[in-house]
Amino acid sequence: MSSIRITTSKGNLEKLLAEAKEKEKSYRERALKMYPWICAKCGREFDGKRLKELTVHHKDHNHDNNPPDGSNWELLCLYCHDNEHSRDQVADWYGGSGGDDDPGSFGNNPFKGLDALLKLKDGKERKQK
Repeated sequence: MSSIRITTSKGNLEKLLAEAKEKEKSYRERALKMYPWICAKCGREFDGKRLKELTVHHKDHNHDNNPPDGSNWELLCLYCHDNEHSRDQVADWYGGSGGDDDPGSFGNNPFKGLDALLKLKDGKERKQK
């Protein structure tokens, strides 16, 4: 088995981090100017020192998608932002959808085949053991 080794110098890594912070700062500042300083999920208001607890969430989870009108953003508090991403991780752990029969059941449908049993019972009585 081969492994890919990525090496970066300390200078390159610092440069990448600085670019990422600058990019984040630019869309965060724009979002804070566009939207009220309220968490879109829980409704908590933020100001002063607590404003740093308000984050910009990308609705499509693509951090490179930063349209000028802010349509891909919503302001979320740290807790709601963490919850939003945790829900996606849980869905991924369970395979996203629940299978072909019921996409919301996470692979387990306790009512699968019930309609056939009800039709069988209505049409003729089953033998009791």
